Amino acid sequence: MKVAVVGATGLVGTVILKVLEERNFPVTELIPVASEKSVGNKITFKGKSYTVVNATTAIDLKPAIALFSAGGETSKEWAPKFADAGVMVIDNSSAWRMDKTKKLVVPEINANELTAEDKIIANPNCSTIQMVMALAPLHKKYQINRIVVSTYQSITGTGVKAVNQLEKEYKNEKGEMAYPYPIHRNAIPHCDVFEENGYTKEEMKLVNETQKILNDKSIAVTATAIRIPVVGGHSESVNLEFENDFNENEVRQILNDTPGIVVQDNPDTNTYPMPIYAEGKDDVFVGRIRRDYSRKNSLNMWIVADNLRKGAATNAVQIAEYLVAKKLVN
Repeated sequence: MKVAVVGATGLVGTVILKVLEERNFPVTELIPVASEKSVGNKITFKGKSYTVVNATTAIDLKPAIALFSAGGETSKEWAPKFADAGVMVIDNSSAWRMDKTKKLVVPEINANELTAEDKIIANPNCSTIQMVMALAPLHKKYQINRIVVSTYQSITGTGVKAVNQLEKEYKNEKGEMAYPYPIHRNAIPHCDVFEENGYTKEEMKLVNETQKILNDKSIAVTATAIRIPVVGGHSESVNLEFENDFNENEVRQILNDTPGIVVQDNPDTNTYPMPIYAEGKDDVFVGRIRRDYSRKNSLNMWIVADNLRKGAATNAVQIAEYLVAKKLVN
């Protein structure tokens, strides 16, 4: 099986390669794809060296699957060209997520919607993936009416430039700025660009993508997204209002029984999710589970995950694994 990784030299692209190797995905030939400035560079995968090529060359090499992580504009231009050549595209950008003709997939929740006809499959936003992983089983049981979420997002969600900015600021050095303000010892309530309604694009992704993945437009969602000087992963404070009442221990049990979720919830031992422990792991960690006494049928929880792994690379590779397992790709 030939597999192309478009954006192979980027932050998420390098994690995709790592996850493919870790999970022993059946790659017979890797096709690393990047911009012209990286073409000709070498990438090592499973002990073998591969040369970075451009997108045109990659299509000519006829991969079965292309994992895209090269930004929305690249995806809009090249994903249809790969798809027209018969390649199954799994796209990490926001380009296709809200396209009514494209599936938006978290494998544990809705992979069963996929067919061999789905040539471009959208990978959700990182902050959405970890939230819906915890919400989907609870929605099934209690029916969510409203979600209030505040995110505390890692700089890795912005990219290498942001990581470099923080490292420079740690050392009190001047450097290129990924953000309009310093991020070291700061919290910036500004993820992505502001839209006309006063929300950022990141905040509206949490609204629109959640409704699409859970297949329920009646769920009211409001979000505030904050960038913090953390490298390991995204954290989310989530308040849920259900149609039906719940038992907190039953909530913990439901989450415990959900593949991909790890419950860390024991205040007596200071056990709760933190990005420092989520980094490098594929699970979504849930804790601080407690009833909201200010509203009927309402619950608070804290959700943490590595945004580069389950929030991006791992989810994409899991989609590819599903396509192979169900023989939807040749």
